[in-house]
Amino acid sequence: MLALGAAPWALAQSASAAEDSSLTLGTVEVSARRSGPLQLNNVLTSVDVIGADRIQQQQAQYNWELFAQSPGVMLTQFRQGNESGKLSFRGFNGEGEVNAVKLLIDGIPSNDNAGGMPFLGTLFPLDIARIEVVRGTNDARYGLHNIAGNVNIVTRQGGNYDEARLTYGSFNTRQVQVVKGVENGNWSQNYFIGYEKSDGYRDHAQAENIAFSGKWFYTSDDGRYRTGLSIRHANAYAQEPGYLTAQDARSNPTSSYAYAQSDGGNRQMDQVSLHFDGDIDDQLSVAAKLYLNRVRDQRWLRYSSTTSQQERLIDETHYGLLTNATYRPRWKAFEGMSDLALEGGFSMERQEDQSPRYNTVNKVRVSQTRDHHFVFDTVGAYVQAVIKPVDALRIIPGYRVDHVGGRFNDPSRGVSYGIQNYGYIRQPKLSVVYAPIREASLYANWGRTFQVGAGAAAYKSNSNDLRPSINDGWESGVKFTPVDWLDGRVAVWEQRASDEVKRRLNDPTGDSENVGRTKRNGVDLQINLRASKRTTLWLAYSRQRSEIITPDPTAPNTLGKEIDHVPRQVYSGGIDYQATAELKLSASVNGQGSYYLTTANTGGKYGGYTLFNASATYQVNDKLSLELQLKNLANRYYEYVWINDQSRHAPGDGRAVYLSANVKY
Repeated sequence: MLALGAAPWALAQSASAAEDSSLTLGTVEVSARRSGPLQLNNVLTSVDVIGADRIQQQQAQYNWELFAQSPGVMLTQFRQGNESGKLSFRGFNGEGEVNAVKLLIDGIPSNDNAGGMPFLGTLFPLDIARIEVVRGTNDARYGLHNIAGNVNIVTRQGGNYDEARLTYGSFNTRQVQVVKGVENGNWSQNYFIGYEKSDGYRDHAQAENIAFSGKWFYTSDDGRYRTGLSIRHANAYAQEPGYLTAQDARSNPTSSYAYAQSDGGNRQMDQVSLHFDGDIDDQLSVAAKLYLNRVRDQRWLRYSSTTSQQERLIDETHYGLLTNATYRPRWKAFEGMSDLALEGGFSMERQEDQSPRYNTVNKVRVSQTRDHHFVFDTVGAYVQAVIKPVDALRIIPGYRVDHVGGRFNDPSRGVSYGIQNYGYIRQPKLSVVYAPIREASLYANWGRTFQVGAGAAAYKSNSNDLRPSINDGWESGVKFTPVDWLDGRVAVWEQRASDEVKRRLNDPTGDSENVGRTKRNGVDLQINLRASKRTTLWLAYSRQRSEIITPDPTAPNTLGKEIDHVPRQVYSGGIDYQATAELKLSASVNGQGSYYLTTANTGGKYGGYTLFNASATYQVNDKLSLELQLKNLANRYYEYVWINDQSRHAPGDGRAVYLSANVKY
């Protein structure tokens, strides 16, 4: 991400700006620590960070909307109740067939079994300190779902503050957020509660969400050890307006068909985690996280007047442990090196999941279509090093191994299966950063990630053994800072997957289908310009292509075709102008190109859009600020589209206006 104004990001390895290939949008406050785990800036070469000042003032009904300003990130906007949308990048779509982005909240894995991101609903913007986006295949820390990269949402911790944000706006939207931080001596406490209710842009689109959290941390007198407890809960209810025909979506985008009037759902989520980190001495530090995630989702949906309403239940409980140790040796043999650090980690997770489905009439069960129960276990370990033979060169080799286990049964069909024989999944990694001058750094990385089946597709329903789909990717680029008022990054990348599979989303069996060997590649451009003391501008543009290079034998006509729902381009940009000491004006744009609806690439292309937003913030005094936000300023029509017997359209929100009051007390 690109820096707007000051961005005091403290590098644990004391790397210069040239040696650090990450970019930041907004202000990020991080305490400098020579010890502790390796920081993203020192290990990975394609990192974007969104700071608190770019997040906490955003009006977002759903948190995936916060990524509209993140370079290269594509938003898939279903806007169907709790299943509202997804984020994706690196040429993967957000349909839910291949969920390629690992989500973490304060470092805790937060995907569901299929890689979806329901736990985004446990957060509100005012409680977020920063968002870290890692694109590419060279991050050794994570295995499952880390196919194209990962996103870590870091919430507030420590500090003394009392803040609230009150919002009212279009579609009868009402939102309240309250945060409190208390830090005194060895103890820090952080609390949050948020509530939002909206009637929605379309008919039958009312949604309501409440979330609260608490964090309690203790730091030893000498500052070497820290332990803590974090608890989150959210409860969401939402109606679903359903999908329209192409003609009705254009002529009456706010409408909802009569057959969808009982569609909607309820979602409850809990996340509890214990944290420990400490410095054994000035060379060795350790960290551990123990967590429990629980999601229960009950959803009713009907795709057309000729199909039955479905009730879909997701009931998942995940238990997990992550540990790592970082060693910064002071060996005489390495005295000539500028720096050296070694890190290793271990992770394990057990999932106890259920996914029954029913045919229903107005939410009354008529028949059961499946009753899936399964245990899904993952165990992984990694090692990596940061080697600096000279000041200008940093080499980061890494290696990860994962293993998957579990069992599956469906009492309604009287079947039981073991896990596919995926074996040990080995993933080598390598990153290099070379900074010959202060004004620029050259970087390159290569890495391997993997995909295994989700739900029933991960288990042996027949005698055939399936291997994991291996995803090999590389990236090469340059980060430049020729003058202190300009910085940016240009990169080219590619990822190739063997035997890629995708979920059959509307299939009661929960099976997958083969896509074949695929190739994804692209170019990313990010620029930030501080034009004056009052004006800053930023721009991000990604050109990408996804292609099937060896099709599934049953679909030979997909050879050379693009993967569905992947636009060729994704872009965003904006400008901030400090008109007076009290008044700040901002404008932004984000959009994407159009996409095919099927891998056969038949029919037209849909889904392209360009949206403009604007805001004005007035600082009344040091305790109160008022903000006016206009979203989709030009009232442009845009939509999400998919196809079954015909194309199905979900119009996006029209022009919206929101007024917020930010209070510090």
